[in-house]
Amino acid sequence: MERLDRLLARLGLGSRKEVGRLIRAGGVRVGGEVVLDPGFKVGEGALLEVEGRPVRVFRHLHVLLHKPKGYVTSRTEGPSVYALLQGFPTRDLSPVGRLDKDTEGLLLFTTDGELLHRLTHPRFKVAKRYLVHLERPATAEDQRAFREGLFLDGKRLLPAELLIGEDPRRVELVLREGRYHQVKRMFAQRGNRVLYLKRLAFGPLELGDLPLGAARVLEREEERALYRAVGLFSSFG
Repeated sequence: MERLDRLLARLGLGSRKEVGRLIRAGGVRVGGEVVLDPGFKVGEGALLEVEGRPVRVFRHLHVLLHKPKGYVTSRTEGPSVYALLQGFPTRDLSPVGRLDKDTEGLLLFTTDGELLHRLTHPRFKVAKRYLVHLERPATAEDQRAFREGLFLDGKRLLPAELLIGEDPRRVELVLREGRYHQVKRMFAQRGNRVLYLKRLAFGPLELGDLPLGAARVLEREEERALYRAVGLFSSFG
């Protein structure tokens, strides 16, 4: 059982104060009945309506953010990516990995600690795809070196896939691990410099056309695919 105001806040419908005001104003129904008490206890499977719209109740919250440049993946430094998660219960959300301050793109947050662990552990080899703008053209030799696995900090990296299209200065890179400044350090080792970096995909999740700086809750099928990718589908709820 969970307090109604905490549940609605966890589902990304506002802060505890905001949803509390909404509840007291008669804007929330549980099982078809108006509930005016923010502390009303709600169990799994409850049928909720908020201002006439049905609300799906889920065990964990997963939020996808299109991170802009200039924001850090931190609670204590600023400007913080958490400032972009207005309306979501930021206290409960943890980032799945990090993006550097000058890197854009897909940043995932979750309340599920086991899912977070598996998505970030190299044993599960979850693919992350990046768009990379380079100072110099990438080459077939770079592709071979990335595929064989470079050495960083005395350890061999997992094989990476370098995709070179018509413009060899605009490439995509697929990694299955996440070390400190990995993309920049990999290209630096090959005598090149990253000018722009954007994460386009994380496992089965695609950034798509989500506007820069915007955040959204994952769709049901995206959640299923995410749990399935790390062998947790039986835990999905």
